[in-house]
This record gives sequence, C-alpha cells and structure tokens, in this order.
Amino acid sequence: MILEIHNLSKSYGSKMALENINCSFSEGIYGLLGPNGAGKSTLINILVNNLVQNTGEVMLDGKDIRQLGESYRSLLGFMPQQQALFDSFTARRFLGYMGTLKGMEKRKLNDRIEEVLSMVNLSNAADKRLGSFSGGMKQRILIAQAILNDPKILILDEPTAGLDPKERIRIRNMISEISFSKLVLIATHVVTDIEFISNEIMILKQGELVVKSQPAKMLEIIADKVYELHVREEELPKVSSRWRVCSMLKDNDIVIVRILSDDQPEGYDYRPVKPVLEDLYLYLFDDRIKPDTEVLERLKELTNKGWAV
Repeated sequence: MILEIHNLSKSYGSKMALENINCSFSEGIYGLLGPNGAGKSTLINILVNNLVQNTGEVMLDGKDIRQLGESYRSLLGFMPQQQALFDSFTARRFLGYMGTLKGMEKRKLNDRIEEVLSMVNLSNAADKRLGSFSGGMKQRILIAQAILNDPKILILDEPTAGLDPKERIRIRNMISEISFSKLVLIATHVVTDIEFISNEIMILKQGELVVKSQPAKMLEIIADKVYELHVREEELPKVSSRWRVCSMLKDNDIVIVRILSDDQPEGYDYRPVKPVLEDLYLYLFDDRIKPDTEVLERLKELTNKGWAV
C-alpha cells in the first residue's frame, strides 16, 4: 500500500497553507511536526477528504483518493484534535454509533467495541457518560473510535494531548504495535511522543515541507551544533543572549546548559553532545536562529531521496 502526495497546494484566499508538497508513505509510523499555522491540519484534512486541495493529487496505489470515494474512506481511521463528543452517550453507545456510521456488522461490532475499550484502558468506564470523562479519557475514546474499524490508514491529530505520562506511554506502545500492518500518521507538538516510534518524521514550515526522513539521518545533520556548557550562575545572562538555550540544570555551584550553536563555544568549558529531535525542531523554528543554508539543503536532499517518483 502506497499513499503518494503529488504537487499538493492549498490556499485560503491569499494565504498559502500548503505549497507544492511531494512525499509518499507506506506501512509504518510517520510523525508530522510543525508550529501552529505550518499546514499540519490542512494536510490532514485533505488526506481524510474533509478538504479539497487547489492543485495536486493524493494517490492510493496509483488511484486518486477523490475518485476512490467510499472505498478509500472505508480504509481510514481518523482522530480529530477537537473533542466534539455526545456528552449524554456512554462510551459503549458512542462506539456503537460510530461503528454503525462506518458500516460495521452489528455482531462483529459488539466484539470489537470490547476489544478497543480494553486497548485504550476504558473497559471500566464503558457505561459511563462521556460528559463525565476527563480530558485524557476523552482523548482515549477518540482513539478508540479511530481504530474501531481496524483501518489500514490511521491518522491521529494530537493523540496524547491531556494524557498523563503512564497513559501516554501506553498509547504510544499501542500505536507502535498496531502499526505493523498499517500506515499511521501522527500530528503532534509533543516531540518525544514520535521521536522513538516513527519510521520517518516530516516537518512543515509555513506550508512547505522542510524534511521527511528517518530521525537518525536528520539528527546527523546537526550533530556538530549541540553543546553542553558548564558555567557559573552569573554567566547565564551572557550565555542566553549569545546562544539558544535548550535546557539548563543547576548542579551545586555549576549550571549545566545545553545550547545550539553553529560554531564551537570557545571560552567556555564545553563538550559536544548527541542531538535529539527537540534540538532540531528548535534549530529550525526558533526566531533567534537563522538555520544554516547547508543544513536546509542537506535536509531537502534527504527528503528528495525518499520520494518515490
């Protein structure tokens, strides 16, 4: 199964939300990152047929998804970011309603409802009204309805928002497990949720695709731009004004500061450290940093290498 995006653009009046997006997906997990306004929600809504692009195509195994119509939608599972639920419905009734809309057989649906409730740890709340659910429980019931029809293509918009660390890990592991035979696209602002489970990460910036590649390959490109400094507390203002600080930790009389820098921070006690995805995200999106042209070119090269023409 191959899902391909060809020359996709979408505008709202004079504002360009997506511009000439080209990429492809197969079975596995793909993380979608970008700040608010980058085009993530627009891309997702085009992929689930809620929006129509201005130009370009989305193809599933060589066929336009708009022409496939219902046969394409039957393969989809979608979890929207907004928690629009029927407060008077119980969890079980809500899933029954959603399963009926998806055209599932009643006999199979009842068994599947119990299965997905267990998967998202809501079996004990099956007969409680959704209006009494916490924010995290509502997130889990939305995930449950998305996987109810055992979709081949699963698209999740902020699936772990509002979840505590234990439930976040549980959902993350569940997504990893079910992805073995599915195409899963996860849009999120929680970088750590996708860094270690995604086959590839795609990053959007102002409607353009900055990179789509394996996380390890992306991080190699900024391997020489992340440093750890050991400084005195009174030196922090100078360090913060000179470099982008990713994190800091006070250890007795010393502050350990993680920074992004195109050059070695001479004059300080420093050591290079291995970058993580949050470092790359900050490098690309922090207003105080102008990304190195060579870095951008290498990221684009990674993306083009992964594009199935």
